Order: sequence, then structure tokens, then C-alpha cells
Amino acid sequence: MTVTYNSSETVSKAIESVLNQTYSPLEYTIVDGLSTDNTVELAESYRKAFEDKGIKYTIISEKDKNMYEAINKGIDLSSGVIIGSVNSDDFYELDCLEKVAKAYEETKFGMLYANVRIIKPTGNVIKKAKKKKFLSSRYWNHPTTFITKEVYDKYRYKCELAYDDYDLMIRIRKSEFKTVVIDEILSNFVFGGMTTQKGLKEAMRRMKMRSKVYRDNNCGILYYIDGLMIELGKCLFG
Repeated sequence: MTVTYNSSETVSKAIESVLNQTYSPLEYTIVDGLSTDNTVELAESYRKAFEDKGIKYTIISEKDKNMYEAINKGIDLSSGVIIGSVNSDDFYELDCLEKVAKAYEETKFGMLYANVRIIKPTGNVIKKAKKKKFLSSRYWNHPTTFITKEVYDKYRYKCELAYDDYDLMIRIRKSEFKTVVIDEILSNFVFGGMTTQKGLKEAMRRMKMRSKVYRDNNCGILYYIDGLMIELGKCLFG
């Protein structure tokens, strides 16, 4: 699925990265937050291309509370076994779904994530995903995360904070469901947005949100120290 809001300048690349996958998805859903530009019209222009490939293509456009409420809506509309979410300004590698499907056949994971390419004006970097007992966001990323419908039937985004995705990851990692990490680049994340803004004030605001995630999940003091270091790093180096 892709969540959109006034995304006309970037959404085509996200949509085409799904349309042109080497392993076609069963369905693809656009969940729009009532855009005031031509995002919905652009999304609609791809309908025939998806239908020609036998991919169910759904577009809804209505007011939502935030990105995570929109993702929850998309989950409700999904009927597939595995659900991924590509942001409207990001894009998948073209063999992403093929690699995810292969991993599921081999492991029957509940959640999977992998390496992500972070695209910055100063140059691209690769963030390596790792499966560690210490559940730091240093070793995980949302753009490559795929979660089964079975898991989503039990765990959903709380729709409270910018770090709701991190909160969900921690809850799933602590659950009985299997987590798999693969050493492959699956997605491309265009640097920017509410969790990548510079400035000490922004860093402190984000740390406050991280702290709630830690409290809600009974995380120890090392998590607070790790989170503070990450936010200060964003503040100083972007």
C-alpha cells in the first residue's frame, strides 16, 4: 500500500516501483488523506496498467488523523498474506517483492525487514538491518518492513506518535511471531520528513516521543541513552 497526501510530485515513482515488480502483488491500495492537489488523479491514471496485470487496485481518499491511521485503513482493506507499505516519496527495488515472497516461503515469518538505501542530497548511504536482542532503531527501518495479515490482526499502529512504527516493531519482536532480517536492499528512502528534521528543539521533541515508546514497552535505561544519542546525531549531522 501507499499512503498519500499532496504527493503529486513524488507518488508516480512509488506507484511505478510496485507496478513494475518482478513478482506481481495480489493487490495495491492507495490511501489518500484528502489531497488538495492532483495526487488522486495521478494515482487513478495507473488503474488500467494494474488491472492489465491482474492486480487489484484500490484508491480511497478521505480525512485521516495521521499516516498511521491511514496505514491501518489500508490493512483493513488488504486480503493478502503479507502487507508492505511504501511511502509516497520512496520506492521499492524492483525485485523487492520477489525476495520477500521467497523469504516467506522459506521461513513463514511474521515480520521481515532488510537493508534500505537512504537518499540524501549529500549522497546515498546504506542502512544495514540486523536482528539483535537490543531493539534499537539503528538496526531496523520501516520502509523495508513487511508484516503478515495474521500479525496485523493482533497488532496495529496506535496512531499516537511519529514513532508508532518503532513501537509496533518492538511489540512484534517481543511477541511469539517470527522475525526475519535479510541482508538485501529492498527499498529506497528519500531523506526528509518529521523524524529527520534538524535542530535541538526538534531533537528534544522526538526524544519525548521515543521516551513514551520506551515506557509503554518496559524498556530499560540503555534504550533512553541509545535514543538520545540517535536524536542528537540527527540534530548535529542530519
